[in-house]
Amino acid sequence: MIKAISVTQLNSYIRNIFDAEELLHNIDVVGEVFGVSLSRGVIYFSLKDENATLPCVCFNSSFASLIREGANVVVTGSPNFYVKGGKLNFNVTKVKEDGLGKLYEEFLKMKEKLEDEGLFSAEHKKSLPKNIKRIGVITSKEGAVLQDIKNIAWRRNPSVDIVLYSTKVQGKDAEKEIAHAIEVMGEYPNVDVIIVARGGGSLEDLNAYNTELVARATYNCPKPIVSAVGHETDFTIIDFVSDLRAPTPSASAELLTINVQEKREEMLRLVSKFKSACNNFYQTHLREVDSKKDDIISIAESKYLKEKILFEKRVVKLLNNARNYYQEKLYSLDMAHNALNKLNPHAILGLGYARIEQNEKPVKSKVLLDEDKNFRIIFSDGISVAQIVKEEK
Repeated sequence: MIKAISVTQLNSYIRNIFDAEELLHNIDVVGEVFGVSLSRGVIYFSLKDENATLPCVCFNSSFASLIREGANVVVTGSPNFYVKGGKLNFNVTKVKEDGLGKLYEEFLKMKEKLEDEGLFSAEHKKSLPKNIKRIGVITSKEGAVLQDIKNIAWRRNPSVDIVLYSTKVQGKDAEKEIAHAIEVMGEYPNVDVIIVARGGGSLEDLNAYNTELVARATYNCPKPIVSAVGHETDFTIIDFVSDLRAPTPSASAELLTINVQEKREEMLRLVSKFKSACNNFYQTHLREVDSKKDDIISIAESKYLKEKILFEKRVVKLLNNARNYYQEKLYSLDMAHNALNKLNPHAILGLGYARIEQNEKPVKSKVLLDEDKNFRIIFSDGISVAQIVKEEK
């Protein structure tokens, strides 16, 4: 019975096989680059062909410009089996270009075609609304992208509304779902702007956003679209067609929301500056008023004295006119009184005349006097009753 060996012993044995095989040292391998990442100067990536993939590591960061997504390269190096992790890596010592990968070639052809048709033209790009109240988001509900967008948008402006249309972001039929979501969101009520987003990935992972179907749906959308696909270094066809490109999904949320707290603080600063300006204005003009106070009082006093003298003159004139008017009316009254006195029958009687009445009627002529009846003689100091006893001519 064969004794069982440890994992370390097995992995060490496998590594020794690789190290002992001279044919595997400093060999050239051709393939398409995908899944590139850089950490502390070490480049991690994979090579692939139609049937297989090979994990690679390069400790020389000067090759970073050649090791890019979708590039076809020839790498020189040796396979290395790590005992501790039980993982095979191809340690790359040299890199040279070997033409572009198939996906990248398709990307460039599609980009050229759509650019020639004018889909990237700046004159067709729509402006973002100033007051954004509702944002439509097209991405997967399962990924961290949606949560990043919500966290940043609501931290900056809690009142903004977010509407999600969940789609695949890669794989079979992903481009159909994305294009359909853009069409639906373009007609969704009160959506002000649309974000098409997903996280970073290889050129193959982002391929749905490089399709003509998604590009034309984006171009024909009646509402502004912000593309937020991949990392800052990733570029897709939708980036060129959309009305605005955000380097990351998180950045798209910042671009489309107003920081309410910052605006509030800015408003408070403006209010404070306004109060300070008002106070300075008041103090400055108060000093000016104080400096002119004596002049104003002097002018007011002078004006008052002039008006007082003028008023007194007018009062004197008015009193004189009133006195003259009174004297004139008094004289007229006296004249009327004298005239009335002359017409007063009692005054006439006082001169020695008398008044004759018979039957309570005045007798103005002798012929009107009834000789058979008594008549009254009215004197100034009394009345006598008389009767005719004799007539004289």
